[in-house]
Amino acid sequence: MKTASISQLKNSLSAYVDQVKAGESVLVTDRGVVVARIDPAAARPDPAGRLERLERAGLVRVGRGAPPVDMVRVPGPRLREGMSIVEIVLDERRSGW
Repeated sequence: MKTASISQLKNSLSAYVDQVKAGESVLVTDRGVVVARIDPAAARPDPAGRLERLERAGLVRVGRGAPPVDMVRVPGPRLREGMSIVEIVLDERRSGW
């Protein structure tokens, strides 16, 4: 994250706007005290802007395609005739599922 005083920002506004367009945030200071923050406009619908900040920081990577089906499938409970739900849950916990 870049830091710029008001005078630096005023003198080089185009350069700072280019940096913001590239995904960088700029903290604006007045006599050493932070008074504002300039962030890029959200390209995706994320009201808090959190996902974009995490992506810019390199902490997450936004997926571009559908997730692999094997990753999202979870085996269901092993149903046996006459078993109650409680018995099924206890059996799953014992087996590690």
